Amino acid sequence: MRWEAPALLEEPPRGGPRIERTAVRRVLGDLTCYEAPVRSALERSGGAWSLSPYRGCELGCRYCAARGAHRRLGLDAGAGFDSAVVVRPDIGRRLRAELASRWDGEHVSVGLGGDCYQRAEEVYRLMPQVVAALREAGAPFTVFTKSPLVLRDADLLAGAPGAGVVVSIAFVDEQVRRWAEPGAPSAQKRLELVAELGERGVACGVAMAPVLPLVTDSADQLAATVRRVAGAGAVSVEPRVLRLPRGAREWYLAWLGERHPRLVERYGELYAQGADAEEGYVRAVTAQVLQLAARYGLGAERPEQPLPLALPGHRQLPLL
Repeated sequence: MRWEAPALLEEPPRGGPRIERTAVRRVLGDLTCYEAPVRSALERSGGAWSLSPYRGCELGCRYCAARGAHRRLGLDAGAGFDSAVVVRPDIGRRLRAELASRWDGEHVSVGLGGDCYQRAEEVYRLMPQVVAALREAGAPFTVFTKSPLVLRDADLLAGAPGAGVVVSIAFVDEQVRRWAEPGAPSAQKRLELVAELGERGVACGVAMAPVLPLVTDSADQLAATVRRVAGAGAVSVEPRVLRLPRGAREWYLAWLGERHPRLVERYGELYAQGADAEEGYVRAVTAQVLQLAARYGLGAERPEQPLPLALPGHRQLPLL
């Protein structure tokens, strides 16, 4: 898709989101971008380092746990999450400074606040700067994405020691994908992406994230997903059960009420204690996936013992 040159809106509308007080607002087709200054590129969360060139995501996944950050910026955490994206254009410069001054040598996760290879990246091209900075510092890092645009930077990633990519493939049911991940590529395209990254020398794992309780957690669905992930040549798979923090919870449950109204009551029971599903349920799903991974000869990451290609356990991020 070709976009016209970004249009700069000099005067933000009165009564607009509070982020407009400090950000430059640009329009890229049907997407509004807020270019915001970076106060901190590297973020410490749950004992791990992360960085996000973008806040918000045009893929529009109903379950995305990053929606809450949009609300804190005065943006709509529902439909606005995929139509208004916060861009951090100077993140490469800031990252180089922080890698030299405050980074402690630990692993860095890239793209948890919004897919770092979503459409806005075609215009802003922030990821080559990020990858180059991490590579020059010798930092081990993992890029999280659903987008084939990551192939543009495959050579950069392949040449970076300790670098890897994790592609999210939570399920292979295309009907569910159309409703739960309306802007994301199909599971088949993501499986092809995993295979191509491997062929181009980029270590690629898969996050089965999130498994949707009572929607994509049947034995047949889990087995079909793990089997196809193994066939694509992934180096690892990690299951993650759906989390429902504020912001994501309201949006996801509204969708669930439309598509599967009979499940709403059971969700209330599963998530009665907060953002995380009932502990026994999470253990059971995780054990099933680990057993399937062993059956299909695929390396499995245990969420409680994350390795470099594993998802961090805590994904609540600072604002900017």
